[in-house]
Amino acid sequence: MEYLNSYIEHTNLKPDATHQDIIRLCEEAVEHKFYGVCVSPYHVQLAKKTIKKAPVKIITVVGFPFGYNTVASKVEETKKAIIGGADEVDVVMNIAAFKSGDDATVLNDLQAVIMACHLQNKLAKVIIETALLTKTEIEKACRLCVDSEADFVKTSTGFASSGAKVEDIELMRKILPAKVKIKAAGGIKDHEIAVAMVNAGATRLGTSASLAITGVEQTV
Repeated sequence: MEYLNSYIEHTNLKPDATHQDIIRLCEEAVEHKFYGVCVSPYHVQLAKKTIKKAPVKIITVVGFPFGYNTVASKVEETKKAIIGGADEVDVVMNIAAFKSGDDATVLNDLQAVIMACHLQNKLAKVIIETALLTKTEIEKACRLCVDSEADFVKTSTGFASSGAKVEDIELMRKILPAKVKIKAAGGIKDHEIAVAMVNAGATRLGTSASLAITGVEQTV
Protein backbone atom coordinates (compact mmCIF):
# COMPACT_ATOMS: atom_id res chain seq x y z
CA MET A 1 0.00 0.00 0.00
CA GLU A 2 1.55 3.23 -1.14
CA TYR A 3 -0.05 5.22 1.67
CA LEU A 4 2.52 3.72 4.05
CA ASN A 5 5.33 5.47 2.19
CA SER A 6 4.28 8.81 3.66
CA TYR A 7 4.58 7.37 7.19
CA ILE A 8 8.07 5.97 6.78
CA GLU A 9 11.32 7.44 8.05
CA HIS A 10 13.80 5.32 6.09
CA THR A 11 16.43 4.62 8.73
CA ASN A 12 20.09 3.71 8.98
CA LEU A 13 21.62 4.40 12.40
CA LYS A 14 24.14 1.58 12.30
CA PRO A 15 27.50 2.57 13.78
CA ASP A 16 29.30 1.23 10.71
CA ALA A 17 27.05 2.89 8.10
CA THR A 18 29.27 4.27 5.33
CA HIS A 19 28.82 7.32 3.13
CA GLN A 20 27.67 5.05 0.33
CA ASP A 21 25.10 3.41 2.60
CA ILE A 22 23.62 6.80 3.45
CA ILE A 23 23.63 7.99 -0.16
CA ARG A 24 21.73 4.85 -1.13
CA LEU A 25 19.29 5.36 1.77
CA CYS A 26 18.57 8.91 0.62
CA GLU A 27 18.20 7.93 -3.02
CA GLU A 28 15.72 5.19 -2.06
CA ALA A 29 13.73 7.66 0.06
CA VAL A 30 13.50 10.11 -2.81
CA GLU A 31 12.59 7.41 -5.35
CA HIS A 32 9.87 5.86 -3.22
CA LYS A 33 8.59 9.12 -1.72
CA PHE A 34 9.17 8.17 1.90
CA TYR A 35 8.46 10.86 4.47
CA GLY A 36 12.09 11.16 5.45
CA VAL A 37 15.42 9.58 6.28
CA CYS A 38 16.71 9.07 9.81
CA VAL A 39 20.49 9.21 10.06
CA SER A 40 23.21 9.85 12.63
CA PRO A 41 24.35 13.43 13.30
CA TYR A 42 27.57 12.63 11.42
CA HIS A 43 25.58 11.91 8.28
CA VAL A 44 23.17 14.85 8.34
CA GLN A 45 25.14 17.06 5.96
CA LEU A 46 25.67 14.19 3.52
CA ALA A 47 21.94 13.44 3.58
CA LYS A 48 21.17 17.11 2.93
CA LYS A 49 23.57 17.15 -0.01
CA THR A 50 22.14 13.93 -1.45
CA ILE A 51 18.46 14.77 -1.06
CA LYS A 52 18.93 18.29 -2.43
CA LYS A 53 15.51 19.86 -3.02
CA ALA A 54 13.45 16.68 -2.94
CA PRO A 55 10.53 16.75 -0.43
CA VAL A 56 12.17 14.24 1.92
CA LYS A 57 12.76 15.31 5.51
CA ILE A 58 16.04 14.74 7.33
CA ILE A 59 15.70 13.34 10.84
CA THR A 60 18.57 12.78 13.22
CA VAL A 61 19.11 11.59 16.77
CA VAL A 62 20.40 13.29 19.92
CA GLY A 63 21.70 11.65 23.10
CA PHE A 64 21.58 8.40 21.21
CA PRO A 65 21.15 5.61 22.12
CA PHE A 66 21.18 5.75 25.94
CA GLY A 67 20.00 9.28 26.75
CA TYR A 68 22.21 9.89 29.76
CA ASN A 69 24.33 12.65 28.17
CA THR A 70 24.40 16.04 29.88
CA VAL A 71 21.74 18.58 29.01
CA ALA A 72 24.36 20.96 27.61
CA SER A 73 25.76 18.31 25.27
CA LYS A 74 22.29 17.38 24.04
CA VAL A 75 21.41 20.99 23.33
CA GLU A 76 24.69 21.59 21.50
CA GLU A 77 24.19 18.39 19.50
CA THR A 78 20.70 19.59 18.58
CA LYS A 79 21.89 23.00 17.44
CA LYS A 80 24.68 21.52 15.32
CA ALA A 81 22.28 19.03 13.73
CA ILE A 82 19.85 21.77 12.76
CA ILE A 83 22.62 23.92 11.33
CA GLY A 84 23.76 20.87 9.35
CA GLY A 85 20.33 20.46 7.78
CA ALA A 86 18.17 18.37 10.12
CA ASP A 87 14.43 19.02 9.92
CA GLU A 88 13.52 16.94 12.96
CA VAL A 89 15.33 15.70 16.05
CA ASP A 90 14.69 12.46 17.95
CA VAL A 91 16.10 12.87 21.45
CA VAL A 92 16.51 9.99 23.89
CA MET A 93 14.97 10.69 27.29
CA ASN A 94 17.36 10.43 30.23
CA ILE A 95 16.18 6.96 31.22
CA ALA A 96 18.64 6.69 34.12
CA ALA A 97 17.22 9.87 35.67
CA PHE A 98 13.67 8.72 34.95
CA LYS A 99 14.24 5.35 36.61
CA SER A 100 15.78 7.14 39.60
CA GLY A 101 12.64 9.24 40.08
CA ASP A 102 14.49 12.43 39.13
CA ASP A 103 11.63 13.91 37.14
CA ALA A 104 13.01 17.45 37.37
CA THR A 105 16.16 16.46 35.51
CA VAL A 106 14.18 14.53 32.89
CA LEU A 107 11.87 17.48 32.29
CA ASN A 108 14.69 20.03 32.18
CA ASP A 109 16.60 17.83 29.76
CA LEU A 110 13.65 17.47 27.39
CA GLN A 111 12.52 21.08 27.60
CA ALA A 112 16.00 22.35 26.74
CA VAL A 113 16.31 20.21 23.62
CA ILE A 114 12.73 20.79 22.51
CA MET A 115 13.09 24.55 22.93
CA ALA A 116 16.25 24.47 20.81
CA CYS A 117 14.21 22.71 18.11
CA HIS A 118 11.16 24.92 18.33
CA LEU A 119 13.20 28.12 18.20
CA GLN A 120 14.28 26.98 14.73
CA ASN A 121 10.78 25.75 13.80
CA LYS A 122 11.93 22.12 13.85
CA LEU A 123 9.99 19.15 15.20
CA ALA A 124 11.14 17.31 18.31
CA LYS A 125 10.45 13.67 19.14
CA VAL A 126 11.23 12.06 22.49
CA ILE A 127 12.41 8.43 22.53
CA ILE A 128 11.21 6.86 25.77
CA GLU A 129 12.61 3.33 25.11
CA THR A 130 9.50 1.33 25.97
CA ALA A 131 11.43 -1.95 26.30
CA LEU A 132 12.98 -0.60 29.51
CA LEU A 133 9.71 0.66 31.00
CA THR A 134 6.69 -0.82 32.75
CA LYS A 135 3.21 0.15 31.59
CA THR A 136 2.95 2.59 34.48
CA GLU A 137 6.32 4.10 33.55
CA ILE A 138 5.26 4.44 29.91
CA GLU A 139 2.24 6.46 31.06
CA LYS A 140 4.42 8.65 33.27
CA ALA A 141 7.01 9.17 30.52
CA CYS A 142 4.28 10.20 28.09
CA ARG A 143 3.01 12.80 30.56
CA LEU A 144 6.51 14.24 30.94
CA CYS A 145 6.74 14.44 27.14
CA VAL A 146 3.47 16.38 27.08
CA ASP A 147 4.75 18.73 29.80
CA SER A 148 7.92 19.33 27.79
CA GLU A 149 5.84 20.19 24.68
CA ALA A 150 7.21 17.38 22.54
CA ASP A 151 5.72 17.05 19.07
CA PHE A 152 6.06 13.26 19.05
CA VAL A 153 6.75 10.44 21.45
CA LYS A 154 8.82 7.65 19.90
CA THR A 155 8.83 4.12 21.26
CA SER A 156 12.38 2.94 20.79
CA THR A 157 15.95 3.48 19.65
CA GLY A 158 16.10 0.08 17.99
CA PHE A 159 19.11 -0.72 20.16
CA ALA A 160 17.26 -2.14 23.19
CA SER A 161 16.09 -5.72 23.73
CA SER A 162 12.91 -5.07 21.77
CA GLY A 163 11.26 -2.31 19.77
CA ALA A 164 7.75 -1.07 19.15
CA LYS A 165 4.80 -3.16 20.32
CA VAL A 166 1.20 -2.63 19.28
CA GLU A 167 -0.02 -2.66 22.89
CA ASP A 168 2.45 0.09 23.80
CA ILE A 169 1.30 2.24 20.89
CA GLU A 170 -2.31 1.77 21.98
CA LEU A 171 -1.45 2.74 25.56
CA MET A 172 0.52 5.80 24.44
CA ARG A 173 -2.33 6.93 22.21
CA LYS A 174 -4.75 6.78 25.16
CA ILE A 175 -2.44 8.88 27.33
CA LEU A 176 -1.23 11.47 24.83
CA PRO A 177 -3.38 14.36 23.63
CA ALA A 178 -4.21 14.36 19.92
CA LYS A 179 -1.66 17.08 19.16
CA VAL A 180 1.21 14.84 20.35
CA LYS A 181 1.85 12.21 17.71
CA ILE A 182 3.52 8.80 17.95
CA LYS A 183 6.49 7.35 16.11
CA ALA A 184 6.83 3.59 16.23
CA ALA A 185 10.36 2.28 15.73
CA GLY A 186 12.36 -0.87 16.29
CA GLY A 187 11.49 -4.26 14.86
CA ILE A 188 9.10 -3.06 12.16
CA LYS A 189 10.14 -5.49 9.47
CA ASP A 190 7.10 -6.24 7.30
CA HIS A 191 3.89 -4.79 5.90
CA GLU A 192 1.62 -6.51 8.40
CA ILE A 193 3.46 -5.13 11.42
CA ALA A 194 3.63 -1.64 9.88
CA VAL A 195 -0.13 -1.58 9.26
CA ALA A 196 -0.77 -2.78 12.82
CA MET A 197 1.34 0.09 14.19
CA VAL A 198 -0.57 2.65 12.14
CA ASN A 199 -3.91 1.17 13.14
CA ALA A 200 -2.84 1.35 16.79
CA GLY A 201 -2.16 5.08 16.49
CA ALA A 202 1.33 5.63 15.07
CA THR A 203 1.67 8.38 12.48
CA ARG A 204 5.35 7.73 11.76
CA LEU A 205 7.28 4.52 11.30
CA GLY A 206 11.03 4.38 11.83
CA THR A 207 12.38 1.38 9.96
CA SER A 208 15.30 0.06 7.96
CA ALA A 209 13.00 -2.44 6.22
CA SER A 210 11.11 0.23 4.27
CA LEU A 211 11.50 -1.48 0.89
CA ALA A 212 10.17 -4.79 2.19
CA ILE A 213 7.27 -3.09 3.98
CA THR A 214 6.17 -1.24 0.85
CA GLY A 215 6.60 -4.27 -1.40
CA VAL A 216 9.54 -2.95 -3.37
CA GLU A 217 11.74 -5.72 -2.06
CA GLN A 218 10.52 -9.15 -1.04
CA THR A 219 11.25 -10.27 2.51
CA VAL A 220 13.43 -13.35 2.84
